[in-house]
Amino acid sequence: MNLQSGTYYWPTTFPDAPSYPVLEEDLTCDVCIIGGGSSAAQCAYYLADTGLDVVAIEKGTIGSGSTSTNTALIQYSGEKMFTDLVHTFGQAYIERHLQLLKEAINEIEAAAKAAEIDSEFTRRDTLYSASSKDDVAKLKKEYDFLKSQNVEVDFWTKEEIEKNYPFSREAAIYSYNDGELNPFKFTHALMDNAAKKGVRIYENTEMNGHHYDVEAKRMVISTKTGHSIKARHVIFTAGYEGIDIKKEKMASFVSTYTVTTNPVDDFSTWYNRTLLWETARPYLFMRTTADNRIIIGGLDDNTTYADDRDSKLMHKKDQLIKEFNNLFPTIQVKPEYYLAAFYGGTVDCLPIISVYDEYPNSYFLFAFGDNGTVYSQLLAKLIVEAIVKGSSKDMELYLQNRPLLKK
Repeated sequence: MNLQSGTYYWPTTFPDAPSYPVLEEDLTCDVCIIGGGSSAAQCAYYLADTGLDVVAIEKGTIGSGSTSTNTALIQYSGEKMFTDLVHTFGQAYIERHLQLLKEAINEIEAAAKAAEIDSEFTRRDTLYSASSKDDVAKLKKEYDFLKSQNVEVDFWTKEEIEKNYPFSREAAIYSYNDGELNPFKFTHALMDNAAKKGVRIYENTEMNGHHYDVEAKRMVISTKTGHSIKARHVIFTAGYEGIDIKKEKMASFVSTYTVTTNPVDDFSTWYNRTLLWETARPYLFMRTTADNRIIIGGLDDNTTYADDRDSKLMHKKDQLIKEFNNLFPTIQVKPEYYLAAFYGGTVDCLPIISVYDEYPNSYFLFAFGDNGTVYSQLLAKLIVEAIVKGSSKDMELYLQNRPLLKK
């Protein structure tokens, strides 16, 4: 899958990232992680303290896939409002989902602090604004639901928005204690932490086959280096490329675009450097970085053809800068990095843990959606819990067949 094209900001922030060897022998282990992005690192983080023998293989280098294009807004709210999700899944289902998302953000912060490499995790508030008058009522309904779940949020009027920002919106939900991080550093931080605890990590080691050994009761992973890994459990964390291994009918794709600007000297007109997004579809989102750049993203396009996606990059880049200037006319920016990438979601807007009969003792982690880093943390914890304890009571919320889904 041709995932992305353009220029990538995150890898430039960590040019001396740790490297790992190529697999040059056959191995046996308890758990094999396939992939080297943030989902793999989050699984390695939880597995590192279990006492299990863990191996992770990455076909390229750590963090070189979609992690390099991840904008890493750390939020519990997603593209589909919780009030809409309730209509699909039921009240108790989504109340638990929201609780798990809030816990996952705390777990991300804890993981970032536990590692030696600085992930640039920072707590940030979020302004989720109504893009039109027609969206105010549903935004207020969403606020009421969040408030009923003891989420720290305020409902801002047009006057409150205009008092704090140089732009106007009819209304907004102001959420406290979301976050942002550097996803490339975060992935390396968690992998480095896991490696120091005994997880064996191999780069430039691509899987090219797999089968189940019935007698040994192990999955056997073969690699292009000519070696094999026999594992009691396998976690496929190949991100969007996981679809190339096993097609998941619940997944869907569009194209998205991102600009990262030059460093900015003055953020005085950007209240609290909040994360910004809106109710419009497709929506725009914005955040700042540790070195005072601005990431502007969105303007999603329904194309799933890489050539078509890439042909629109220059126009989308200019459009994103224009949209930013409309909101913050006194902040002068220019695009220094810009990219086009496929963006994966799911048909019902919840992430997926896929379990298939033809892959015994294996899990596919599909943290698709606009909160991918948060989803990955949540799903990784549930998968490791299932491996260690034999089951996870919350996993059924995210299985591909959604057993609690209202028909």
